Amino acid sequence: MPHTTIELPVKLPLFAQHETVVFPYMLLPLYVSAKDIAPFNEAEKYEQYVALAFERLEEPRGELPGGLSEIGTLCKVTQIKKLDDGRYKVSLEGITRVQILETEPAGDVTLAQCEIVREFVEKSLVSEALVQSLNALLKIALSHGKPLPDDVMKMIDYIDNPARLSDLVALYVNLPVSDLQELLETIDPLDRLKKVYVHLTNEVQRMQIKNEVAGEVTKRVGKNQKEYILREQMKHIQEELGEEDPRSVDLNELRRKIEDAGLPEEIKKIADKELKRLERINQASPEYNVARTYLDYLAGMPWNTSTADSLDMVRAEEILNEDHYNLKKVKERILEFLAVRSLKENMKGPVLCFVGPPGVGKTSLGKSIARSMGRKFVRISLGGVRDEAEIRGHRRTYIGALPGRIIKELYRCGVNNPIFMLDEIDKLGNDFRGDPASALLEVLDPEQNFSFNDHYLDVPFDLSKVMFITTANQLDPIPGPLKDRMEVIRLAGYSGQEKLQIAKNFIIRRELEENGLADRDLAFEDNALEKVISDYTREAGVRGLQRTIASIFRKVAKEITQGKDTRSGITPEAVTELLGPRKFHNEVTAEQDRIGVVTGLAWTETGGDILFIEVTSMPGKAELILTGSLGDVMKESARAALSYIEAHADEFGILADAFENRTIHIHVPSGAIPKDGPSAGVTMVTALVSLLTGKPARRSVAMTGEITLTGRVLAIGGLKEKVLAAHRAGVHTVIAPERNRDDLEDIPENVRDSLEFIFVSEASEALAAAL
Repeated sequence: MPHTTIELPVKLPLFAQHETVVFPYMLLPLYVSAKDIAPFNEAEKYEQYVALAFERLEEPRGELPGGLSEIGTLCKVTQIKKLDDGRYKVSLEGITRVQILETEPAGDVTLAQCEIVREFVEKSLVSEALVQSLNALLKIALSHGKPLPDDVMKMIDYIDNPARLSDLVALYVNLPVSDLQELLETIDPLDRLKKVYVHLTNEVQRMQIKNEVAGEVTKRVGKNQKEYILREQMKHIQEELGEEDPRSVDLNELRRKIEDAGLPEEIKKIADKELKRLERINQASPEYNVARTYLDYLAGMPWNTSTADSLDMVRAEEILNEDHYNLKKVKERILEFLAVRSLKENMKGPVLCFVGPPGVGKTSLGKSIARSMGRKFVRISLGGVRDEAEIRGHRRTYIGALPGRIIKELYRCGVNNPIFMLDEIDKLGNDFRGDPASALLEVLDPEQNFSFNDHYLDVPFDLSKVMFITTANQLDPIPGPLKDRMEVIRLAGYSGQEKLQIAKNFIIRRELEENGLADRDLAFEDNALEKVISDYTREAGVRGLQRTIASIFRKVAKEITQGKDTRSGITPEAVTELLGPRKFHNEVTAEQDRIGVVTGLAWTETGGDILFIEVTSMPGKAELILTGSLGDVMKESARAALSYIEAHADEFGILADAFENRTIHIHVPSGAIPKDGPSAGVTMVTALVSLLTGKPARRSVAMTGEITLTGRVLAIGGLKEKVLAAHRAGVHTVIAPERNRDDLEDIPENVRDSLEFIFVSEASEALAAAL
C-alpha cells in the first residue's frame, strides 16, 4: 500500500476536532477560526503533514490528555485560504491511520509523536463476498435516493480492497460521530467492513420505510389536488353553462334557513359566524360535515314555532272520555290547565308524573292529552338509560357528536310546545358516564328550563312551553330532588266493573279490527267478559285482559278459516271452550276459616295483592321464627306484634305459660317473592292471637295497618290498590286504619258498595271484627 513507504517526522502538529472524523483517502475542506489555524501553518515545517484526532467531550480515556482519541488520521495540507469573514479554509487529504503515542505543547501548537497503523488484508472468499454484498447494497441505497457522486460510484466498482472500500463507504452513511470514530479505530479491515455493512443495511431499511411513507403521502396529496383541480374545472364549466355550483347552492340554502328560522339575536350571531367559517372550509374536509350538521340543527330548531292550543274544554273532555274510562283526577288536571291557558296566554308547561302499575294506560293517556289539546306528541323511553349525554348531548369536539334526545326530538317534531312524555323515569340508571337523573333536574324545572343548554348546541333553548309528562311504576327509585320537581298523579288499578266497561268500550272494538273480525256480528256477552276478568286474568291493569280477548278472537278467526260453524257470540261456555280451564281461583271464598291463618293486604308495583299470614307454635325454646323472604321492616313488625300480645295477654285471654318453652313460627306464603313494609302489623297481631286463643280467623275478612308496641293502628299507603285486590279475591270485609277513612273517596262506588269497611284505631278493635 502506498502509505507504508511514508517516512514520518518524529513529531507532527496535532489538531483536535469535535464535529467530524477524517478517514484515509478522504478530501475535505476544513473551516477554522484564526485562533485554531496555527497547527496548519506549522505543517509547512513538517512536509505539510498534520495529525487530526477526535477529541471526546466526556470523561478522558487512555493515556492521552483530555478526551483525545489514540487513533487519528495523518493528513496533508494542500491549501490554506483566508476568507472575508476572518476564518480560514483549509483543504486536507487523508493519508493513513496513525496511532498517537504522546503529545507535548510547543508554543501555540501541540506536537504529537505518531506511528503509522499497519493494515494487513488477505484475500479470501469471505472478503470477496463482503465486498460484492456491500457494492450491491450501495446500488440499492442509490435506487432509494441516496446521493452518491458518479465518480465515487465508478471508483467503488473497481475497489476490491476491503480496507479502502469500508473507509470510502463509511463517509456516505449517515452515522453519528461516535460511530465514525469507532470505525476509524477498528484496525482489522474485515471487521470494519462487517460493521459498515450492518450500518448500511440499517440505512437502507430506514430509506425504504421513508420512501413508502412519502409515497403514501404523495398519493393522498395527489388525490386531493386532483379533486381540487376537477372541482375548479367543474365550477368553470358550470359558470359557462349558467349553472350554480352545488356548494354555493348548499350554502345559500343554509343561509336562507338561518334567516327564516327566527333565531334570537345572540344565537343569530353565532350562526352567522359559523356559516362564515363553513364557507372557508374545504368541502372534502371532515370538519365541513361537522359544521354543516351543527348549522342544520341550529336552523332547524323550533325557536318560535308553536302549535295553537285547542281551548275548547267540552271537546277536550269528549276526547279524553273517548280514549280512557274513569281516571277522573287526570282528566280534571288537564281541563284545569286548559282553563288557565285560556285566561293566560304565556304560561309555563306543567310537569306531571303518572305513577301506577303496568297496563293502567299511563303512556296512552299522554297521546290522548296531546290529541285533546291539539298538540304534537313526543315520547322517549328512559328505561335503562345510563349516559348523561343521552339527555344533554355530546360536545362537538367528539367525533360523531349529536344533541341529546330532548333537543333531537324537538328538532324532529318541529314545534316548541309538544306534549313530551318521558316514559319509565323510575328505570333510569347511572354509571361512570354520569347520572341522567341529575341532568333531568334542569329539564323538568320550570324555573330553569327556559334556558336549557344542550352540550352539542351550546346555546340556550327555551323548554318552558313544553308540557312534560313522566311515567313510573313506583316513586321510590326516583331521586328526591327530581321527584320534587314533578306533580305526582297516582293511577291505581281498575276494579272488575271498570275493566268490564273498558273491555266493552275500547278493547273488544280494537281487537275485532286487529284480528279481521270487524265486519262480523260477534257479540261478547257481559257474563262472558266477567268470567274472563275473574277466572283468566289477575292484574291491576288491562294488558293481560287485552291479550286474553285477542286470544279468543284469534281462535274464532281460526275456526272461520277452517270452515267450522260460525259463532254468533261469545258466551261463558265459549270462553271455557276456547281458553281451557280457569287459571285463577278465588283464594278467599274457596277456603274455610282456620286458626292462625289471616288474610292480609299488600301493595306491589304491579298493583294491590292479598297475602296470607300463617302462624303456628311447637314445643321448644322461647323464640320467634320468621320465613317467607321477609324484609327488615316486616320482621320488626312481627316482633312488635308479639311484644304487644305478650304485654296484653290477660286482655286477650291468653294463658301466662303460652309463651314459655314454645317456638312461634310466622310464615308468609309465596316464599320466593321478597316482601317488606309495616302494613302487615295488624294482620300479624290477629294471626298470633288466633293461634294463642284457639279462635279461627274469618277468611273473608282482609286487613291492613301498621301496629305500634302500644297497640295503636297507624295509617298506610296504597289503600285503593289494596281494596281493589281484596275485591278481586272475593273478600267481604276490609279492616283499615281510621286515619285512612278519607281515602275511601278514591275507591270506585261499585267497589265501596260491595264491601264492608271497618276502620280501627286500636288493634283490639280489629281482633273483635276478625276472630
